[in-house]
Amino acid sequence: MNDWPDRRTGDRSERYGRGSASPQPEGARAMPHIQRRPTPQMPPTPPQRPQVPQQGQGYDDRYQDGYANSPDPGYDSGYNTGQVYGSGGGGSDGRGGGGRRGGGDGGYVQGRPAPDWRRRIKLGALTLVVVVLAVSISTYFWADSKLKREVDLSKVIERPESGDGTNYLIVGSDSREGMSAEEKKRLRTGSAEGKRTDSMMILHDGSNGPTLISLPRDSNVEIPSFVGSESGKKFQGTGRQVKLNAAYAEDGPELLVRTVEFNTGLHIDHYVEIGFGGFAKIVDAIGGVELDIPKAFKDKKSGADFQAGKQTLNGEQSLAFVRTRYALPGSDLDRTKNQQKFLAALASQTATPGTIINPFKLYPTMGAGLDTLIVDKDMSLWALGNMFFAMKGVTGGDGTSMNMPISGTVGSNLVWDKAKVKQLVEQLNNDEKVTVKGN
Repeated sequence: MNDWPDRRTGDRSERYGRGSASPQPEGARAMPHIQRRPTPQMPPTPPQRPQVPQQGQGYDDRYQDGYANSPDPGYDSGYNTGQVYGSGGGGSDGRGGGGRRGGGDGGYVQGRPAPDWRRRIKLGALTLVVVVLAVSISTYFWADSKLKREVDLSKVIERPESGDGTNYLIVGSDSREGMSAEEKKRLRTGSAEGKRTDSMMILHDGSNGPTLISLPRDSNVEIPSFVGSESGKKFQGTGRQVKLNAAYAEDGPELLVRTVEFNTGLHIDHYVEIGFGGFAKIVDAIGGVELDIPKAFKDKKSGADFQAGKQTLNGEQSLAFVRTRYALPGSDLDRTKNQQKFLAALASQTATPGTIINPFKLYPTMGAGLDTLIVDKDMSLWALGNMFFAMKGVTGGDGTSMNMPISGTVGSNLVWDKAKVKQLVEQLNNDEKVTVKGN
């Protein structure tokens, strides 16, 4: 009995879906209601590197160009359909363990917090302040340790009362201490033992501007009673009239201060002395001092040889300039004017940002000066700095420079004008504007 429908009868070799007694496998039979679209022939293409999809959009590049339903079973792109593209740092859950960075849909990264610039600026500023303080403090103690506080003003007796402002007695000595034989020869200082005063000035620092008063070394003064600086013995005054520099030569700084106070009535608050060697080293440390010399002069004794006009003086030339007196018409009075002019220029050109903030100039300059500077026991670095800046202000603004008023001579000694000296001291003690004119 035939179990196929009538229309399906016939040779079994033509049947579909039934076995065959033939030893050959039964071929596929085309079904009339199914038509298979012929597979288009694609030209062979060379293997290409798979394109990286956008972050978070994983796909298989075999399903492109309209063949999503007919992948080529013979093509392997090497693309892992389970891989998620994006920035690194993903966790085990496939989404990433950090914050999102960028604009991708699924790109998670282990992000770092944005830098806190305000905090960094504060830390940098604090570090800078600490460094500046450390350098300033160390510099202070270094400089303070170099000061030679050798003059004891407590030994000066019968002192006048203090007035307003601060009075410094500034002394330039011809001390050769610490100088080699070659330096003495080069600077023409000679080799005399001991030391004498080569210049003396009173610097008043007050609210009405600084006033610098030169005391000629040949000034005629009286040596008063005093207590010996070394012996402690009291010497009674006899009314002796001597040149002012003789007081220093007789018993040093203490007797000089006592003599100045006695003959002027002005209280001296601080004493500052510098020798030849230190003076020249300071000038060389700052690279020289520019000075305008109005008239040419030459002096064999000091070694001065200057042309007129602006020029920069080194240490050797500067020392010759402030020591010269025999080649000048006014001798010692003209010399004191040159000394005032030079010291004001030296202070003005030293107290500049280029020197103060430059350690390669600041420390050599301070070291050169402090090595030979002699001050009183109560002198502080603060007071010394005030003196330096007051010296700078002498030639500018309300500053005044002058010689002690002179009324005549006794022999070769210069006699002070007592009336003018009294008026000058009153103005200084009251910290008033100085109107007295000197020589």
